[in-house]
Amino acid sequence: MSHPQPLPTTLGADLRALRRTRGLTLQQLADRLGRSVGWLSQVERDLSDPSITDLRHLAKALDVSVSMLARHGAVAGPEAGRIVRHGARRPIGSRITGLVEELLSPDLTDDFEMVHSTFEAHSEIGETVQRPTQEVGYLISGKLDLTIGEDRFTISPGDSFRIRGEPFRWANPYDAVAVAIWVIAPPVY
Repeated sequence: MSHPQPLPTTLGADLRALRRTRGLTLQQLADRLGRSVGWLSQVERDLSDPSITDLRHLAKALDVSVSMLARHGAVAGPEAGRIVRHGARRPIGSRITGLVEELLSPDLTDDFEMVHSTFEAHSEIGETVQRPTQEVGYLISGKLDLTIGEDRFTISPGDSFRIRGEPFRWANPYDAVAVAIWVIAPPVY
């Protein structure tokens, strides 16, 4: 039985997915970067490798961490585009104190992304978040307080939740770390 070949996990594919998720044209992103459309097109097609300075500018323009773009190691063989090993997860969204997020999805080319989130004890998001996504989460360990819209919930291990484009906040006022798995559509990181 033959299996379809997975799409290659490349920096260019992820950049294209991030740009499209943010509703930007090649021209708009190129203008933000002060680069040509041709250069950006070549980067997205993996015909040109951006410098670390370019990666910093791309990360800022797309509102992701540099490490999200920089840690793009190629996986060879049948695991490429299918398997993400524990030690090979890409860190994402590292700008919020007390929250460590890692990408569980092989890349950002699907209609959703899967994220492993660790909320440190006594941590809290600084501001309310609202994004045009559908998100479903499952708490593995710890406890987490969620405010979705005007409603406040305390989530315990084994509980799941859904956010549909609503404003939300999280807080972990407890003494233990909380760990959750989130699925977000479309990808935002």
